[in-house]
Amino acid sequence: MTETHLPPHMTADDLAALLEARHPAPFDVLGVHTVKGKPWLVAIIPDAVGVSAAFGKKAVEIPRLSGPVFAGPVPKSKASHTLTATFEDGEDWTFEDPYRFGPVIGDVDQYLLGEGTHRRLWETLGAHVSKIDGVKGTHFAVWAPNAQRVSVVGDFNSWDGRRAPMRRVGNTGAWEIFLPNIGEGATYKFEISSQGSVFEKADPCGFGAEHPPATGSVVRDISGYGWDDSEWMSTRAVKHRRDEPISIYEVHLGSWRRAADNRKLSYKELATELVEYAKYMGFTHLEFLPISEFPFDGSWGYQPVGMYAPTIRFGPPHEFRDLVEAAHKAGLGVLLDWVPGHFPSDAHGLAEFDATHLYEHADPREGFHQDWNTLIYNYGRTEVKNYLTANAVYWLKEYHVDGIRVDAVASMLYRDYSRDHDQWVPNKDGGRENYEAIDFLKEMNTVAYAEVDGIMTVAEESTAFPGVSSPVDAGGLGFGFKWNMGWMNDTLRYIEKDPIYRQYDHHLMTFPIDYSFSENFILPISHDEVVHGKGSMIAKMPGNEWEKFANLRAYYGFMWSHPGKKLLFMGCEFAQWEEWNHDESLDWDALHGPLQQGMQNLVRDLNHVYRDTPALYRRDCEPSGFRWLENDPGQSLTSFARFGEDGDAPVVVVCNFTPIERTGVRIGVPEAGTWCEILNSDADTYGGGNRCNETDVHSDEIAWSDLPQSIEINVPPLSTVIFQRKA
Repeated sequence: MTETHLPPHMTADDLAALLEARHPAPFDVLGVHTVKGKPWLVAIIPDAVGVSAAFGKKAVEIPRLSGPVFAGPVPKSKASHTLTATFEDGEDWTFEDPYRFGPVIGDVDQYLLGEGTHRRLWETLGAHVSKIDGVKGTHFAVWAPNAQRVSVVGDFNSWDGRRAPMRRVGNTGAWEIFLPNIGEGATYKFEISSQGSVFEKADPCGFGAEHPPATGSVVRDISGYGWDDSEWMSTRAVKHRRDEPISIYEVHLGSWRRAADNRKLSYKELATELVEYAKYMGFTHLEFLPISEFPFDGSWGYQPVGMYAPTIRFGPPHEFRDLVEAAHKAGLGVLLDWVPGHFPSDAHGLAEFDATHLYEHADPREGFHQDWNTLIYNYGRTEVKNYLTANAVYWLKEYHVDGIRVDAVASMLYRDYSRDHDQWVPNKDGGRENYEAIDFLKEMNTVAYAEVDGIMTVAEESTAFPGVSSPVDAGGLGFGFKWNMGWMNDTLRYIEKDPIYRQYDHHLMTFPIDYSFSENFILPISHDEVVHGKGSMIAKMPGNEWEKFANLRAYYGFMWSHPGKKLLFMGCEFAQWEEWNHDESLDWDALHGPLQQGMQNLVRDLNHVYRDTPALYRRDCEPSGFRWLENDPGQSLTSFARFGEDGDAPVVVVCNFTPIERTGVRIGVPEAGTWCEILNSDADTYGGGNRCNETDVHSDEIAWSDLPQSIEINVPPLSTVIFQRKA
């Protein structure tokens, strides 16, 4: 083929690049181009034996130029054109030419992409079902700044990278194309040519994905959902304040309950069964282990690949919205576990996305997590930070999620996290703090709270890093709440001990109060406490069967009355014996046992007492809401008072962590009057011995615990009892 046979806007190098699927600017060649007043059309259609183009009523044959490339002059026309390809079997395929459509990404979006400050990133990148010039199709866009060529490949074009090469968008590093007649359900990837390699990647901003182990992205139209949760959305801000009751039921959707054939329940089924159960149990919020698409079930979602795609395991995106909406209608908030700390190295994911370390650090001392064999985001890169920040906003806006719980924050804050001394890179000042990650977390929280009203963010952070739940403008990270990992570790160490030895470790139950008001804390008994050989909550308890259940009831009573919001992992509420297994349903048959049924009754009642008693939550985050009354290590007995606002009746809590009943116990009370037992973990409805204080107790003018008034009560073995002053 000589240069003289080429259309006037093409060179031999252009043709070679098209044939070899390496042309960096295909829109400069393909489609209709007018040179000196004469229009020419170029199309690349592999396997076609003939091609024609129709401009309104005018049709013209387009001769073969070379291989799958067809090129020829066409008539001048204001009409848009279609192409018809004929194949060896005689079949014709008429379609809109994607190269007749102009750029979709406008100047403002280009500027925001270029600056790395696009707060609605998902509205520009990804795959969007849309209509241009009256033609239905999908607009594809992806960020791959170091690629030489990017194509959309899918089940609609034989996964052939020659068929739909994309347009580079200015200096943004993004690529785009509008493909007519491609819509909901189409499977696709991006084929990237870079650094001498050609490979396929899933869409980092895709709204859907195939069922694992398949790795393709799926076009999902997430527009047009008719939300019916306005009542919840308009009032939820009040429910997320630190002076309100928050009790969270943490759930792994794939194993909470299975269908009779061991099938995972769908989002729509969970919208009925899970929501009704959580409401009945008195929880205020559901928290889902990560539902961003992930390839490996055994990661429980903590190694996500599709950050913008609700996992298809339980249904498409609209059905996940059905679950959220159902929760809201039942008065339940929804929190998502969110994983911006690392990502897996699966070939179809973000790793070396355009053959360079685009999302991750190149140096493994900064970019590789040794604990999880995963890669670490480069938070210092503006576009990466924006990708993650926009993702948080995406879930909050598009799915009406009420908050995000950020996983493994400690691993982000410190450069030496879980590393030997020579396996990490100090910051610019020679220290261990990861300044870039800290800046990212501050920005994410600032943007999330500014963009979406009434939400909450939560940090799983296991160190003493200061100000995790303090406002950014006060020097903090800006989270609304932080998991109290110290409380969890200390109190579990205590309650797992044989009661005879608890007297020597009484401080494990009392010391956490020293820092309980340094942050806005959530007390977590999470999935991490019932996996990897740690055993279930009931299996951790010492003693015979009755003592195990009594210990756990007393512990839950202590937890629900202690300062801090509450979180409990599924199955712990009815004392499942087996350690959690993500491949199986919870053991709901255990509820046939009276002790398990009693435990479930206790957790339900604890939730309702907690929510109905302002003294148990109003000053959760303030020292003025708590006072020690008695601490007797020798008898493993502890008591304290909780206070709400003025006018709220105070509460007195007494815990006995020995199997010995204590009778005639005198406890100082903060106010004179009549005190009523509002919960006793030894009640028979909970499986206990029913050694309750059945009559109200009147305070005596006997000074005790530096208080002028006191009451005398009985405290059952291994129990928590809660008294409230009557009005």
